[in-house]
Amino acid sequence: MGQIRTDKSWHGIKQTATAAAADPDSASTAVKLPASWGQEAANALAAILPGRKSIDIAAAAESWIAPIAARGTTAGLREEIGTALHGLLAARRGSPSADIWRNKAAGQPGFVFNFSAFLDESGSFDLSGLEKAARLAVTALTLAAPSAQRLNIGFTDLNLFLARLGLDYDSAEARNLAVTLTAYISAQVDIASAALRGAAPGYPITVTTLPESGVLPGLKSATKSAQEEALRSGNRRHESLLGFAAEPEIEALLGAEVLNFAPALSPLTGDGGLSLWAGQALAAKGLSAEAALAKALSGEMLFPLTRPAAHAAMHDALAPLVAAMPTRPAAPVPVRRKSVREPLPARRSGYTQKVSVGGHKLFLSTGEYANGQLGEIFVALHKEGSAFRGLMDAFAIAISIGLQHGVNLEDYVEAFTFTRFGPSGAVEGDAAVPAATSMLDYVFRNLAVNYLGQTNLAPATVDPADTVGDGAADRAPLLPLDLPTPAPRERRKALKLVS
Repeated sequence: MGQIRTDKSWHGIKQTATAAAADPDSASTAVKLPASWGQEAANALAAILPGRKSIDIAAAAESWIAPIAARGTTAGLREEIGTALHGLLAARRGSPSADIWRNKAAGQPGFVFNFSAFLDESGSFDLSGLEKAARLAVTALTLAAPSAQRLNIGFTDLNLFLARLGLDYDSAEARNLAVTLTAYISAQVDIASAALRGAAPGYPITVTTLPESGVLPGLKSATKSAQEEALRSGNRRHESLLGFAAEPEIEALLGAEVLNFAPALSPLTGDGGLSLWAGQALAAKGLSAEAALAKALSGEMLFPLTRPAAHAAMHDALAPLVAAMPTRPAAPVPVRRKSVREPLPARRSGYTQKVSVGGHKLFLSTGEYANGQLGEIFVALHKEGSAFRGLMDAFAIAISIGLQHGVNLEDYVEAFTFTRFGPSGAVEGDAAVPAATSMLDYVFRNLAVNYLGQTNLAPATVDPADTVGDGAADRAPLLPLDLPTPAPRERRKALKLVS
């Protein structure tokens, strides 16, 4: 491919040609673009302009910039729109939507800004550059699609921008900064749209209350000034201006790792390397690669996972300012942890123990693995009520499932021995367990003896029977000074004639 330089904005930028494709099944395209942009940007450009055998980014940009610049000259606009648009793209600060690249003005044309490209290495943010870029975007989109009443002007990779500033995505400071920057862009595009309104009645301009934000020096005051100027501008030309269009190729062309205002899901790239945002987050903390590795090996969490609700919180913060928002992220359904069950053999050994606890008969049956380890139990009652029998059956099934999933029998023994409820008392039929405080107490005393060899459990002490309902005894004074209230007269048991 021959070297093509259509604008001075591309001068001095080292470029390289690479084979790219929109997806693995597509035919490859020879793409020439700045060498530092990488393979992802080349694939994105191939997807934006499909069906071409070769693409030179400077020439491809000129193909959509030249018509816009020509219409600007015809309209009497003095600024050098063409050079400004080339410079914005060459610096990866912003790009129009894919339809503009294809010279199609259908639908809602859009423009995407990359906040990180306005932030230099010292942490200084180019507010005046963002002002010019926002106004330029409105002018360019209006010239490209004069009949469009709705524009989608947004930004990408907020996650990287916050990481470079050392801000946690899931923080009030991060949300306040995002809202203030969005309000700043909103005021600037309103001003530009009002300047292009002409004689049309237009749409009223409104501004939002700004949150407290002190991360970027001068941002809040500059936003207030821009809002005041926007209100003085009167009505704007467009019905709406801000929006997030679903165009991942455009955002990838600008070097975005994460779309629009979404958080990153992992500090690693797809091939296992450290992502750009993670590297910038470490740099913001003043950590070298060696120091970060040492902290990671010591068990420190360098990149805490963003809670699922953080994305929704950012969405809710920006929604009042942006007309076209993506679908609000729903809370993710927690992934069910797959349990591992060790099945019992089809034919298994065990035993059945028949006893009487406090005069109530009980049958305890066990099932064992080939190595003799307990895997299931069954508890059958003789003459208890159906509700009690059903609860005991369900309890035995729950214990069996736990045993087959690796729960230690010792934990069950510790939890259920010495449980106290009737029936309880002396145990007949099992010499190893002379008494039990409940049927569950007996079951796990028996299992402890036969499967754990625990013959030293403390003996069961059976409580005397409850006295609730003994009539006069329950009406005895509670304190020495309490006087007993007389019992009500017993009604005469006789028929009563009702006239």
